[in-house]
Amino acid sequence: MSDNTPRTNIEQLGEFGLIDRITKSFSPRHPATVLGIGDDAAIIQSSEEQLVITSDMLLEGIHFDLAYMPLEHLGYKAVAVNISDIAAMNAIPKQITVNLGLSNRFSVEAVETLYRGIGHACENYKVDLIGGDTTSSASGLVISVTAVGAAPGNLITRRSTVQESDIVCVTGDLGGAYLGLQILAREKQVYLDTPDQQPQLDKYDYVVRRQLRPEARMDLVYELRDVGVVPTGMIDVSDGLASELFHLSKQSNVGFRIFEENIPYDQQTYETAVEFQLSPITCALNGGEDYELLFTISQADYEKIKNQADVHSIGYAQKKESGLQLATKAGQLVDLQAQGWNHFNSGDKESKT
Repeated sequence: MSDNTPRTNIEQLGEFGLIDRITKSFSPRHPATVLGIGDDAAIIQSSEEQLVITSDMLLEGIHFDLAYMPLEHLGYKAVAVNISDIAAMNAIPKQITVNLGLSNRFSVEAVETLYRGIGHACENYKVDLIGGDTTSSASGLVISVTAVGAAPGNLITRRSTVQESDIVCVTGDLGGAYLGLQILAREKQVYLDTPDQQPQLDKYDYVVRRQLRPEARMDLVYELRDVGVVPTGMIDVSDGLASELFHLSKQSNVGFRIFEENIPYDQQTYETAVEFQLSPITCALNGGEDYELLFTISQADYEKIKNQADVHSIGYAQKKESGLQLATKAGQLVDLQAQGWNHFNSGDKESKT
């Protein structure tokens, strides 16, 4: 007897469509669950503060390639990407757990190297490693980190509370991690073709570092508290600036207008993009894994943050009907397209380590 149940390929929905579909029937049962699925982290009420909890998984061959990703950097990055989600909630990280799936090709020394990177991240972000699990894996290395943070409820920032006319800001610079990946993939291919040739990475040190060892922007969280600013909305830039703007737009029911001339990218990012015959602004809009913070503030708070050295105001929130627009240097308005990385499209496999 044949099964006539329709089959939908995951890549047809994409990551976020899949999440929406499999979680729509779940709703919180406990009063302590303030916010479940749908933001950078969940929120749980504790006695004095609310807890935020997030989890992220990295799979060998999908998210990283050990041909050019040092294990120590990988350990650090696995923690940093989770701390970035805690930062995106305007909360302070407290604890992490680490789960590992290991194939038999990994030695004890290799695992120790991985945990050395995890330890450096714990020290840098002032978090405690409180547990986890280790098991065998038939498909290479798997790392899953869960991070727990906390903050008073009135300080926690969500994606769903942006207001029209709010100012859009972003930290740091964008596009570097994506171009770092292009460099590493190119040099890997050169090595495979000519093993005696050493990789040429010196002139690309910044973009390669952005890819191999990103930093969560906890510094912004502390700086905003120092000046008394609570963002009206916030998200970390893991899948590209344009993609994150679409997430904020969907959950806050607003549109955005951002200005090309205000989007920050490093000079090395610019030069590397040109070398690869890519548009630097396209890399900044659609390159992933920068782990900068994209956030909005009320106009009344702008004076408090305008002199922050590494914060850039790039646009403003507008009516939902106006859509998401890029104002080019030539004065044209172009509709933004979200072209961030799709985890379930095999054709995108090389767009993220």
